[in-house]
Amino acid sequence: MFVLQKSNRKASARSQIDLKGVKHGILLLPRNRYRIVLRVSSLNFELKSEDEQDAIIDTYESFLNSVGCPLQILIRTREIDMDKYLADLDERLEDESEDIYRAQLINYGEFVRSLITTNKILTRHFYVIVPYDGNSKLDFESVREQLNLRVDIVMKGLARLGMQSRQLSSLEVLDLFYSFYNPTQAKVQPLTAQALELLHTDFVQKGLVSE
Repeated sequence: MFVLQKSNRKASARSQIDLKGVKHGILLLPRNRYRIVLRVSSLNFELKSEDEQDAIIDTYESFLNSVGCPLQILIRTREIDMDKYLADLDERLEDESEDIYRAQLINYGEFVRSLITTNKILTRHFYVIVPYDGNSKLDFESVREQLNLRVDIVMKGLARLGMQSRQLSSLEVLDLFYSFYNPTQAKVQPLTAQALELLHTDFVQKGLVSE
């Protein structure tokens, strides 16, 4: 009889997600694989005219043909924690002395609270992951140069589509993984700049992360 048993060995999150480290914003994966994560602005395609939509599709097709490498597109939908927003609203109400503005703040606060009782407030973030698979003979600087060439092509192509993009730093990549694998904790205890710096220092000392 085959029985599944829980392993007593505690594997680290880093080993479970197959990640060697982060250096200069570049994900270091096993078997000489590397990735750069770009955060990309959105484009409201539905609000465009038919001619504009056709132009965007043609430009997107041209963009894909010019890249020359596979791309991963990641869309993250997350629920916004409104507690801090409402707390800031209450603080503004306490500091407001004008009756007319106080009434507006009260009405707005009641509207937001009624809204979130029946609806989840969601936000979407868009990412493009640019890959490079090298070999053991290439040093990191050569890999970084090749990746930067690909990233430059991708960013220029996105710009032609009217979309802004930027590369995530090492700390931002860490925060992205943290929110993926600890979603509940990330919501109630988000990584602060100080915590990220501590993580950065700890990882740098181990040679896993470098800016």
